[in-house]
Amino acid sequence: MVTLRDRNKSQRLVCQVAAIGQPRFAREACLRLLHSAKGDDYPVFVAPYVSPGASAICTEMGVGFLDLAGNCRFTFDGVYIVRSAYPNPSVLRRELRSLYSPKAERVLRVLVTGGPRRWKTQELANTAQVSLGQIANVKKLLADREWTDADDTGFGLRSFDRAVLPLIKEWSENYRLKRSASVDFYSMKPIPETESLLVMAANELGSELGFTAFSGAARIQPVVRYQRVAAYYLGDPEQLAERAGLKRVNSGPNVTLLSPYDEGLLYGIQQIDQAPVISPVQLYLDLRQTKGRGEEAAKAILDEVIAALWR
Repeated sequence: MVTLRDRNKSQRLVCQVAAIGQPRFAREACLRLLHSAKGDDYPVFVAPYVSPGASAICTEMGVGFLDLAGNCRFTFDGVYIVRSAYPNPSVLRRELRSLYSPKAERVLRVLVTGGPRRWKTQELANTAQVSLGQIANVKKLLADREWTDADDTGFGLRSFDRAVLPLIKEWSENYRLKRSASVDFYSMKPIPETESLLVMAANELGSELGFTAFSGAARIQPVVRYQRVAAYYLGDPEQLAERAGLKRVNSGPNVTLLSPYDEGLLYGIQQIDQAPVISPVQLYLDLRQTKGRGEEAAKAILDEVIAALWR
């Protein structure tokens, strides 16, 4: 309980303090606060960091909030104080590292790519190639954000607007393309021919290849022209480049081969015009960090391709 005084006026705040400020905890705290507040008491939810989803719940339920990052909302008796958009002050955010770790990302790719379907735990673990323990951890973190629901048929993401959009936004903010080692090369041949040679070389070597960035976007949702090839390759990039007739360079490359930090990045590869293209979800994440109108191409993938999976 906190009492604020100004001259002859006073206001009592009834505060519920939580260690986690995600939506599920905020909603539970708001319900307790509304039950506990008496008369003119003003209920306030307090946490180290109140996520945007949690702050929206507080606002909807008429509860104030405050966090250690500097975000807050107080509206009572002529008082209106709002501070927002302050990021989580914790640099090492264990929860985010856990949700967007390589193994957890495997689960997220399956859930987003699968559209509005329900998954049994074992089925999801088999498809994502992770342990049941990993599935349980991801389910809990998603549930804390109120991004999932479940019924007798299984569980899945709630909807495109209520779960997929905020999930992909948070994921892209915690994703780093540079985690995948890259090697640059130059090809004297036109881009389409270079890409065909890479596909042929990968098939001959028996290793998986998947086009990303503009090379992938041009085949799924063409928006911008491009003059640089980008592809993931599960193998020795030098060997692939030699077979495709590429020359390694330190500047002015037009081909980049990436060694994925986790094989899960290649989940959901699809053949388009006889070329392997990574999943729209991974393509979106990579384009968001690709220079030269990458964000524009990423938005087109999100609006026209990923959204279509959820219609």
